[in-house]
Amino acid sequence: MVFSNMTLVLASTSRYRRELLSRLHLPFEVLSPDVDETPLPGEMPSATALRLSVLKAQAAATTWPDALIIGSDQVLMLDNEQLGKPGNFDNAFAQLKKMQGKCMVFHTALTLFNSRSGRLQTRDVPTDVKIRSLTDAQITAYLEKEQPYDCAGSAKSESLGIALMESMESRDPTALIGLPLMALTEMLNNEGVDVLTWQQV
Repeated sequence: MVFSNMTLVLASTSRYRRELLSRLHLPFEVLSPDVDETPLPGEMPSATALRLSVLKAQAAATTWPDALIIGSDQVLMLDNEQLGKPGNFDNAFAQLKKMQGKCMVFHTALTLFNSRSGRLQTRDVPTDVKIRSLTDAQITAYLEKEQPYDCAGSAKSESLGIALMESMESRDPTALIGLPLMALTEMLNNEGVDVLTWQQV
């Protein structure tokens, strides 16, 4: 679990981010950071996502003072309104009704914090999404099948939620799921961790 005597830590208990990070075949620890995720007054969505990703990574440093810590956050912007995780069927239904036929931007922010050196790398990876026009029956059927109540925007693009989408544009297809792996690979390389050649010893 060590990279040059440093541990890789994911400062998130999101099962989606854990699954994504596991794709890189690197050992890592998981920690749940205690961070207030309320947007600041007048804060732009990209700024909210970046601020929270940094706070999550830095919060984990109190437990892991000698580690490479990954923080990430995602904020959805629709019609000048930030939308978060719905939490239940009624909220998810209302979100999808509001989103249908419209274009929106998911801001997925990523931070890699070297708690030994204090070096901080950040990136905002936006994803433009357009949701199809949907009937109430289609929205209900999707929510009952997938129950995406812990996902910002009430849809899982990596599974059935893709059927809700008319188009999606991003530099990194993993960003919409919650952790931009292309950007993370570059950040890790900047810290001397080559994902492709790394071997546990």
